[in-house]
Amino acid sequence: MNVLWEGDVVVAGGGSAGCAAAVAAVRSGASCLLVESAGFLGGTGAAVLDTFYGFYAPGPVSRRVVGGVGWEVCERLFEAGAAFERPNTYGAGTGVTYEPEELKLVWDALVPDALLHARVCDFVPGTGVVVETVAGRFLVKAQVVIDATGDAEVAWRAGATLERPGMRLQPMTATFRLGGVDLSATSTAELHALMADADLPRREGSVHRTVNDGIVHTNLTRVTGLDPTDPVQLAEAERVGRRQVRDYVGFLRAKVPGYGSAVLLSTSVRIGVRESRRLVGRYVLTSDDVLAGRDFPDTIARCGAPIEDHASGDATRWEYVHDFGTYGIPYRCLLPVEVGGLIVAGRSLSATHDAHASARSMGQCMAMGQAAGTAAALAVQAGVEPAAVDVELLRTRLREGGALL
Repeated sequence: MNVLWEGDVVVAGGGSAGCAAAVAAVRSGASCLLVESAGFLGGTGAAVLDTFYGFYAPGPVSRRVVGGVGWEVCERLFEAGAAFERPNTYGAGTGVTYEPEELKLVWDALVPDALLHARVCDFVPGTGVVVETVAGRFLVKAQVVIDATGDAEVAWRAGATLERPGMRLQPMTATFRLGGVDLSATSTAELHALMADADLPRREGSVHRTVNDGIVHTNLTRVTGLDPTDPVQLAEAERVGRRQVRDYVGFLRAKVPGYGSAVLLSTSVRIGVRESRRLVGRYVLTSDDVLAGRDFPDTIARCGAPIEDHASGDATRWEYVHDFGTYGIPYRCLLPVEVGGLIVAGRSLSATHDAHASARSMGQCMAMGQAAGTAAALAVQAGVEPAAVDVELLRTRLREGGALL
């Protein structure tokens, strides 16, 4: 098989975790190629949502818990006039709302070497990965592979132990944008009251202002009972999501003040997936760890987000960290037990269903990505497996890169 690229690190997946990983690897002195199946970088942040959560811990005093590469992205968006901070309409604390088209450009500027319209389709132990491109399959050689696919695709192909989706799998959401909306006419509480008696799969959620006047972004639909790692069910989820968008748009126009002249501008490029495969790694983060606000000697990211479980019927279950504190995400949660040369970053981290429902926010995904990219570079430089990286050195490098630990 022909070799397309050869270097130190290859990252599979160009979402929040993968982009941050690629930036961190290069800044740590490694050569790095990022492989992304879409035609743009940003993943869910650019294709589904327009708000980063997880940068702040909720509570009476707003406290930022993510810095580094992730916060640099926010600062670039602020400087471009393409983002603002806002309290969440309910639940998870302050968010950073941004223009997704500008986010694509920010990641383009930060990630030096990205192969778009390509997908990792095999893991080759000790060698790297195989990628499927518009010109066929090629070998990409690298000493360390970072799986930031969100669905643990590389870890699955490599034979790592994973927890598969089950009965408590979080539902998927198709988001949509509306123009011509007067948000001042109806508060979030009033919207939820109107939804309470409606025949809708979810009777709460958020509709919020965007960077552009009169345009709102929604997180309302709820697609349940379908597995995003099953190709047939994933295709059906996309169709169900679009049908729900139609129903919610009809409800908003007919029943909610301020939406009578609303125009549907777009639906999400792909359905938003909250949960799919999760790694069973060297440590499994638990709900007790989250709710007790535990720290760890190998903490590489912080989180204060509540457990936000959408798999609870037509409402959402919220459980907050004790005393609105924060907890640490251990480096071991990114490390498979059986597979060498592989780090898993982002929402595929090793965590239980409940703990994952807190740690999956995009702020934490960027923090985990920065840790994975830094660790990968350190592993290459030391000639060791990622699991043998000096954790104190890793934490020092992360702090030097602006991470908040």
